[in-house]
Amino acid sequence: MPQNNKPGRRLLRRLYGSWYRVRRNISAFARWCLFAVIIGVVVGAVGAAFEHALEWATETRQEQSWTLYFLPLVGLFIAFWYSKMDMPLERGTNFILTSVRQDHPVRLRLAPSIFITSVLTHLCGGSAGREGAALQLGGAISGNIGHLMHLDDKDSRTITMCGMAACFSALFGTPLAASVFAMEVISVGVMYYAALFPSILASVIAHQVALQLGGGTTAFTLSGVPENTDVKLVAFGVVCAGLSALVCIIFHKIGHLFKHFLPNQYACIAVGGAVVVLISLLLGTRDYNGAGMQVIERAIAGHAAYETFFLKLVLTAITIGVGYKGGEIVPVLFIGATFGAAYGGFFGLAPSFAAGLGMTAVFCGVTNSPLTSILLAYELFGGQSLALFALVIAIAYMLSGYYGLYSEQKIIYSKLQPRYIDRKTK
Repeated sequence: MPQNNKPGRRLLRRLYGSWYRVRRNISAFARWCLFAVIIGVVVGAVGAAFEHALEWATETRQEQSWTLYFLPLVGLFIAFWYSKMDMPLERGTNFILTSVRQDHPVRLRLAPSIFITSVLTHLCGGSAGREGAALQLGGAISGNIGHLMHLDDKDSRTITMCGMAACFSALFGTPLAASVFAMEVISVGVMYYAALFPSILASVIAHQVALQLGGGTTAFTLSGVPENTDVKLVAFGVVCAGLSALVCIIFHKIGHLFKHFLPNQYACIAVGGAVVVLISLLLGTRDYNGAGMQVIERAIAGHAAYETFFLKLVLTAITIGVGYKGGEIVPVLFIGATFGAAYGGFFGLAPSFAAGLGMTAVFCGVTNSPLTSILLAYELFGGQSLALFALVIAIAYMLSGYYGLYSEQKIIYSKLQPRYIDRKTK
């Protein structure tokens, strides 16, 4: 009799095990739905407020050009603020990457600090962006929400990535690219796919919240887009890879030079701010102050001088390198767009199309995030000739070496072969 019951017992155990796994999956799904909604709403609202504050700072700077002269004084305030908050001035986005990979706690004080100091940097003409600040802002808020919920270390990493993606999405209006970027930028070659669903949900909700609060969606229309692949696209991708490496080298070298000759952080940031003011006055234009979205729009229309990309590169490297706050991503898009618009003709490409290629390819080369870059091309340009963008992006990724904007970013697998290397970017 007992022998006859064994198949039935095995079946019951299998059914119970299957039901247990289904129930566990449903529970995890429901839990992350709740967390993603909370992060999306909270971070989306903060991101919208941050966007409005940066727009106010930009408009005020354009209307009141004298604010540029206060940049060195603002630098002293930023150094003082971070000193009093007991936070390293130069860590920035690198600290968020480390916190996700190693589960280091992110103090909530980072959120108001990056909010206030980024607005002041933009108000007084520092050459900085906003998305790098958004990663820090979203990561700090979501990390502390996770702490309040008593999440374990693995879930804490996931919820921090949700916040990074949500704030990027709220500020730039590209939820797909934001979702993947938060997962892809930390460890190149390894993605935390468990964070995919909550990151996408949080990003979409944050974007919708931002739209309801007066935010916008970033999008451009390209002209002169070819229909077929050509060798000139390959050549342009190779040049974009070289430009990406150059951007990273100059970003790191200029900051190191200032800190080497001016080890006192107050002197370093004040002198760096004064240099930005002096160069801006010598150039006779304010195109290089702030993020430069208007210049990007002109580049997409096909207009950019040959030296524009390099001047933005130098001014941003000084601004970020000495300790001003903001971000590097929009300046990188500026550099790629103006380079493409100015030099695309040498490759037989329409300036507008080359500007779009340059934006996404250089972004990929400096962040080592090819999937994000392809999604960014889709969301910014509507998916027009996406395969051509993907080709140039892939070339820029493969040939840009192991350089990167973020020194705490890790390259887990080689770009040239499936080989484990586990090294930080240069």
